[in-house]
Amino acid sequence: MLHIVRAEHLQEYMIQVTFNDGIVGVADFKEKIIQDNRPIVQSLQDITLFKDFTIKAHTITWANGLDFAPELIKSLI
Repeated sequence: MLHIVRAEHLQEYMIQVTFNDGIVGVADFKEKIIQDNRPIVQSLQDITLFKDFTIKAHTITWANGLDFAPELIKSLI
């Protein structure tokens, strides 16, 4: 099962992510946030909210409660 073990905001909508399988990469969320019409995702266009995340339940979770599956995040690398 894929897990995120580390995440660090770099700039804009980019987060450096370390997975439990040893893969490290920079996930660019910009396209996902702009294209997804759900209000909870659209709220991440506010960069202050975007930067406010933790690792919870093995993935990145934002302060507004949104999270994405680690597999989706890995596809953004």
